Amino acid sequence: MDPNKMVDEEKNQWTTATGKDGDGISARRGSVMSATVDHQLNEPGIKTTQRGLKSRHAQMIALGGSIGTGLFVGTGRTLALGGPAFILAGFIIVSFLIFCVVTAIVEVATYLPVHGASMAYYGSRYVSRSMGFALGWLYWYALGILVPYEITAAGLVIDYWPNPVNIAVWMTIMLVVIVGLNFLPVRYYGETEFWFAGTKVILMIGLLLLSFILFWGGGPTRDRLGFRYWNEPGAAHAMIREGDVGLLISFWATLVNCIFPFVFAPELIIFTAGEMESPRRNLPKAAKRYIYRLVCFYILGVLAIGVTAPSDSPSLLSGEAGAGSSPFVVAIANAGIDVLPSIVNAVILLSAWSSGNSFLYMSARSLYSLALAGNAPRVFKKCNASGIPVYAVAASSVFTLLSYLNVSDSGGTVFTWFVNLTNAWGMISWACCMIIFLRFRKACAYHKVQSPYHSRLQPYGAWFAMMAFSLLCLINGFTVFFPQNWSADGFLTSYVSIPIFFAVYFGHRIWARHDKWTLNVADIDMHTGLQEVEDAELPYVPRKGWGKLWSVIE
Repeated sequence: MDPNKMVDEEKNQWTTATGKDGDGISARRGSVMSATVDHQLNEPGIKTTQRGLKSRHAQMIALGGSIGTGLFVGTGRTLALGGPAFILAGFIIVSFLIFCVVTAIVEVATYLPVHGASMAYYGSRYVSRSMGFALGWLYWYALGILVPYEITAAGLVIDYWPNPVNIAVWMTIMLVVIVGLNFLPVRYYGETEFWFAGTKVILMIGLLLLSFILFWGGGPTRDRLGFRYWNEPGAAHAMIREGDVGLLISFWATLVNCIFPFVFAPELIIFTAGEMESPRRNLPKAAKRYIYRLVCFYILGVLAIGVTAPSDSPSLLSGEAGAGSSPFVVAIANAGIDVLPSIVNAVILLSAWSSGNSFLYMSARSLYSLALAGNAPRVFKKCNASGIPVYAVAASSVFTLLSYLNVSDSGGTVFTWFVNLTNAWGMISWACCMIIFLRFRKACAYHKVQSPYHSRLQPYGAWFAMMAFSLLCLINGFTVFFPQNWSADGFLTSYVSIPIFFAVYFGHRIWARHDKWTLNVADIDMHTGLQEVEDAELPYVPRKGWGKLWSVIE
């Protein structure tokens, strides 16, 4: 068909569907064509990632993509530490802070969801090259180290069922599958995560319904729980000191522990933006629906375990494999339900597998994003014909080999040190993200442009989240300073992340000493890449009838 006729037809469809003038489409189409030609002339043969994630993939990944063992199992230790009241209060506070982060970073990404999008890329673009450099390498390491963590967790989950096979065999199988999936076109990652996340969502809904039934005494024993466990063993536990001082220490320690299930979860939405169909339509949807994930799965989830599982249960701190130390399974076992723990354990296995898959995806895309910004070797921005940054995936996959450290006790201790760094780095990341958002807002005001997505929380939520996470990062391991709790290992794993991040940042500042500390607002580029983003939206004009229904399903 003649290109001019295609443009005219598209103009007519847009005008009919929206009642607005379609002349802008033809203008944008012409500029897109010329920009594409110029780009090809400047960099012949360059391949980028492809937009293979459909709307349903994006929404489900945002809803349950990185929910893993931190929520299903790790909450048991937090419940035992502070009690049901403190873990509920902690999750409410952290959920609000995370929602502030999500609404801020989605506003940044919705304006310019380019290929290789990441908060490190936006840090280089809106703040300084040093910010992007330090944040990008932080992402690559922290996300990479979480992959073997989830693989190991999945191996331990399998040990919940009696089997003679060594854990290293199970870890190898899961490692091969996760790495293999990340070498496939991104639509396969989206499809697997759609079903993995969907399974986790169904499990969480089922567990919430079961907890509601047990609350009212609907279990096999007909024992009505109510808020019994808030009275005995108590709603809150003091630690280190007695009385109100001990309760205050316990509250802050519990609040810090509540952060781990959220670590790097908001950033997953941003990493998928560059490979998402119609990102300017789907990113705001993901942000608006993120509140459902926070309220339904995190806040209601910890409320459920607080009323159905006693916080002094030995199983919560026993370190049992898989579902054995999950507060949900403790509640199920106390209710006398026999078969359900194995079902829960199977979904926890899928959750660990899914989270490992997502963390490897983000780690590889972080390295790809670093290369695009000029902060990593150029080889890592090379993509194959399917749009996969194969060298970045290969380099990030090396982290998976650290899983085998857990086969021995001494290696497991070293691996635990590596993982413990990620909690503080998650908070450093969120504080940096808020700085990036505030600089983005300032640049938008100066250049008189506007992101398609806005939240009423901003910019106040960004200021609040930045200060809150900076404070929480400083008190991350404060209990180690009490004489009876002092240990060099505990101190280093709690606080060494901070000097490492600043060492990387200031090391780059020395190398790029001629750069300004922050880019002048007038020099911030708000237009490069914008045409490709607008072009990506053109095929998704509003449709009527069955076409509109299909667009909703897709």
